Amino acid sequence: MGDKSDGSDSEQAVEFVGGNVHRVTSKEDWDQKLSEAKRDGKIVIANFSATWCGPCRMLAPFYCELSEKHPSLMFLLIDVDELTDFSTSWDIKATPTFFFLKDGQQIDKLVGANKPELQKKLTAVLDSVGNHGK
Repeated sequence: MGDKSDGSDSEQAVEFVGGNVHRVTSKEDWDQKLSEAKRDGKIVIANFSATWCGPCRMLAPFYCELSEKHPSLMFLLIDVDELTDFSTSWDIKATPTFFFLKDGQQIDKLVGANKPELQKKLTAVLDSVGNHGK
């Protein structure tokens, strides 16, 4: 019987991570991804999320979808419960919170599971770098 509950846990994680979304599991992992993005000239979208958060779960498939549509961007997922101190350092007040980073600097931010707004900000960011995923 033990196996069954393990299965549902991993399914919950899978819900969040798909497409080209990378789950950040440590501060080192984060630093590595950010320096990769800097090196490749990629803009980073960091999704501070929580598995228990309904709106986060609702938005997760859309976030994964965006990551597949825009390979020129780097999509990261941070579980606020897993990386509590790290999330606190980013002053996360609500989940989900999305940060848009260029060269490690915040260029935009979105609080809340707002699909149209996320899409809009993403498009604006792509426009600003003149990269339409072509």
